[in-house]
Amino acid sequence: MLTLHRAALVLPDPADPTAPSHVDGAVLVRDGLVEAVGPYAELAAAQPTARVRGWGDALLTPGLRHPDGQRLLERAYHPDPREELGDAPVPDGLVGEADEARCGASARRGLQRMLGFGVTAVAGPFVRASVRTAVARSGLVALPGAGPAGPAGLPGAVGTASTLGTVWSLDPLVGLPFAEAVHGRLVVGGRADFAVFAVFAPGTDGPRAGECRAAVLGGRLVFRRR
Repeated sequence: MLTLHRAALVLPDPADPTAPSHVDGAVLVRDGLVEAVGPYAELAAAQPTARVRGWGDALLTPGLRHPDGQRLLERAYHPDPREELGDAPVPDGLVGEADEARCGASARRGLQRMLGFGVTAVAGPFVRASVRTAVARSGLVALPGAGPAGPAGLPGAVGTASTLGTVWSLDPLVGLPFAEAVHGRLVVGGRADFAVFAVFAPGTDGPRAGECRAAVLGGRLVFRRR
């Protein structure tokens, strides 16, 4: 099936300031892959039978990566709604936890909630088998980790510098500039992983934290804010 995702602004590669952007742009998706990126009018004329999913006055970009995935999924606990503890991660709530089933269920909830912030890739490495399974089944891209060993012998968070510090936030935009938080590019033939945000105001360098409207993984709409 062909789906045309239309948005007020499409940024295929926000990390590259010289990359083209498309006002009233679109991304054409076929079988989970990007088939074309460009002005909506051109793509709609070329593919008149494509289903159109309009995002209105919104920004469409590649999804985000979370550099603190290991800490958030293997150390933090993500409450079950039935526990009436809210949906914010409980810091170090899984430290010392031996019940793999509970860890896996927590990780699944955490991954689902990350999608609500436009996260499509999460950094490991993941030590717990239950967490590795949850990440593999989630559809999010698992990124290798390179951080130092953390508390309790668990590896530290990956990779690039983050100002998240001790803030246990599921939203990468809390601690990273938008251009650094973006994962990959929207390219023809690449996997259709992207997010939709409120258009950022002039003079700012990206959307604000908490402004994700939708997330798409492999062409599937996996989150939409109501």
